[in-house]
Amino acid sequence: MLTNIPEVKLGIIAVSRDCFIISLSECRRSAVAEACKGSGLDIYECRTTVENERDMLKAVDEVKAAGCNALVVFLGNFGPETPETLIAGNFDGPCMYVAAAEGDGDLINGRGDAYCGMLNCSYNLGMRHLKAYIPEYPVGTAQDIAKMIGEFRPIARALIGLSRLKIITFGPRPQDFFACNAPIKGLYEIGVEIEENSELDLLTAYKAHAGDPRIPAVCEDMAKEMGEGRYYPEMNERMAQLELTLLDWAEAHKGARQYAAFADKCWPAFPEAFGFEPCYVNSRLASRGIPVSCEVDIYGALSEYIGMCVSGDTVTLLDINNSVPASIYEEDIRGKFDYALTDTFMGFHCGNTPACKLCADRAVKYQLIQHRLLEPRDSEPDFTRGTLEGDIAPSDITFYRLQCDSEGRLRSYIAQGEVLPVKTRSFGGIGVFAIPEMGRFYRHVLIEKRYPHHGAVAFGHYGKALFEVFKFLGVEDIAYNQPASRPYPGENPFK
Repeated sequence: MLTNIPEVKLGIIAVSRDCFIISLSECRRSAVAEACKGSGLDIYECRTTVENERDMLKAVDEVKAAGCNALVVFLGNFGPETPETLIAGNFDGPCMYVAAAEGDGDLINGRGDAYCGMLNCSYNLGMRHLKAYIPEYPVGTAQDIAKMIGEFRPIARALIGLSRLKIITFGPRPQDFFACNAPIKGLYEIGVEIEENSELDLLTAYKAHAGDPRIPAVCEDMAKEMGEGRYYPEMNERMAQLELTLLDWAEAHKGARQYAAFADKCWPAFPEAFGFEPCYVNSRLASRGIPVSCEVDIYGALSEYIGMCVSGDTVTLLDINNSVPASIYEEDIRGKFDYALTDTFMGFHCGNTPACKLCADRAVKYQLIQHRLLEPRDSEPDFTRGTLEGDIAPSDITFYRLQCDSEGRLRSYIAQGEVLPVKTRSFGGIGVFAIPEMGRFYRHVLIEKRYPHHGAVAFGHYGKALFEVFKFLGVEDIAYNQPASRPYPGENPFK
């Protein structure tokens, strides 16, 4: 259950230019509301139709009183340019503008000209510097508009969530992880707040939670989630203590914001100071809609949160980690899936992927790399235990990231693909990923545009909605994996 993302309450306001028949706009609005109902979309139908500025104020008050936090402004006919655009300026939430297609009446008394009105609406929004979401083709029948509203809903959820989000960090980025560079300017530009803390702040809060009476219930839930033989019973109390510490910190420090995400330093000092690796705890919070990114990756946490809002599901953060060995490709991929070797790679992280996205043999284990680094050679793992490991379950995926580069510019990438049903023969939370033309995308987007090694993963194909969210946020550089027929700028044409 994702408890840290907004619930969208949609409303629809019809507008009408005073020289057109108002009933035409109202009938078309009702038809849209009925089409939404038929497709399972709950939408509040505002009874005030906007012809002038006073109507606009009355309609906005009506939808606010109904609890709406996202709005559809519907041009049932040409529409009044000033009042209809002022709706976006007076409503505190994302607005979508759409227009009615002709065909539900005669073309004399029943023609609305909303196709024309949409042009002036867009022009007026621009003059007022008002942001609004306009679909790719914003004119349609009631059924078409209902489909657009359905596609607007996850976009609105992300925009509402970001406007009320605070990212909470603990610790500076680890040495040699400067790739997770995070200028906070980009956060402020999109309305996200940030609170940066020391690892000592977290340790102090953690110690204060020793003996918390809620710990046994969290331990019981952890045991139920993993199943006997798949966790370390003697460590559950310590991990439950951290889980409660983070949850309480979020509640106490959200301040004026409603939602929270974390970007925490998880090594090298953490495991020895706390007595375990935090990965499994991080995975549990992510499964509730509270991202906890690794290695103080602030824009990784931001990306995860956006993906949760768009998909309505949990996500993960992975290293774009290693190539697939040719032997595995030949044995398990060639001839079975339509991918070249260079289309594949392994996405990995120590153990932050939620259990519900891993294969059935998942288990809480130890971090092999940290064990080599921090504990005596050939010793039994001790404080490096606490990762959640297993192959990532086969699924459609979207690999994406929103990043503020070293020059303070927001940029992003989106690539759709899948996790293949191929055993990794490796450790950590890991999967074999396949993305069409990944080799070229890796070179001409990820390397060329200097993205860090972390990417967020949504479990499904959500590229369309993510693209619209990034575009609405003002991101001008939105890269994607281009087909072989379309070369990237700077790609050598001489193969």
